Amino acid sequence: MALDQVWVFSEEIDDAPSATSLELLTKARTLETTVSVLYLGKRSDTAFAELGAHGASRVLLLSGQTDQLPSAPAAAAICEIVESEMPDLLLFGQAPTARDIAGRVAARLGRSVIANSVDLNTEDGLTVVTEIFGGTQLVATNFTGETPHIVIVRPKSFAADPSDGGAPEVVEVQMPDAGRSSATITERVVEAAEGPQLAEAAVIVTGGRGIGAAESYELIEKAAAPLKAATGATRAIVDAGWVPYAKQVGQTGKTVKPDVYIAAGVSGAMQHLVGMKDSKIIIAINKDPDAPIFGVADLGVIGDVHKVLPKLIEELEKRT
Repeated sequence: MALDQVWVFSEEIDDAPSATSLELLTKARTLETTVSVLYLGKRSDTAFAELGAHGASRVLLLSGQTDQLPSAPAAAAICEIVESEMPDLLLFGQAPTARDIAGRVAARLGRSVIANSVDLNTEDGLTVVTEIFGGTQLVATNFTGETPHIVIVRPKSFAADPSDGGAPEVVEVQMPDAGRSSATITERVVEAAEGPQLAEAAVIVTGGRGIGAAESYELIEKAAAPLKAATGATRAIVDAGWVPYAKQVGQTGKTVKPDVYIAAGVSGAMQHLVGMKDSKIIIAINKDPDAPIFGVADLGVIGDVHKVLPKLIEELEKRT
């Protein structure tokens, strides 16, 4: 199936295009089509150059309505231009704002959405690949309805790889006033972040319910320090209030793909495995020999994290 136009949604994060949108652009340019970006952010030659380098020939800059949550006005603006140009495919990353806008666009246009995608191809129509049962099974789904097709893709599904693309054309698209369908932003709070971040870290040390108590998370942090690793958490200990949500790895948290992933006291529930199973090397520490985490681990240590981690920390600190 030949695609004439593919549009990729990109949200500005820390004054730059989101990492997931660069991954989607890299995939989109392999489909041998014209690629445009729906960019929700400020006008920035640096950001536009990065989008162009990853395959965008045009940037549709969604501007205006900065005092509102962007989903409703952005969706309205996107639908207006979609109805005018009728692209074949809209790609969104699996992030809160992107998913919200994708759902609103689908409702307005009367189109279906395939979410949680990990791959797509055009060999036999537009085929979208998703994972089920914690990533142990793949499902291939074909669109049969009218275009544009809408796909929401999980982060880290593709590698972001810049090419020799030039500066894209930039077209400003005004977002309309969404009226009662949008909330007004009254305050912005940025959570302070220290040390390596989950999305970019080469090494991650994650704690699960098996660490026993909130104060035991200190063991995770001490193990991570000499490795210059990011620290993660399972949903169970986030829900328990032991650590902030920003550290959650899994289907409802962050998807990560580090070189080394150390899971300490993590049982290996499907919700968690989905977010980390593609790590290059997985090391599991758990006192239950039947814990599901050992099914994906490259190295398993059967033992109490309160005995294993102190020994690990002692050895790591000797080498720093």
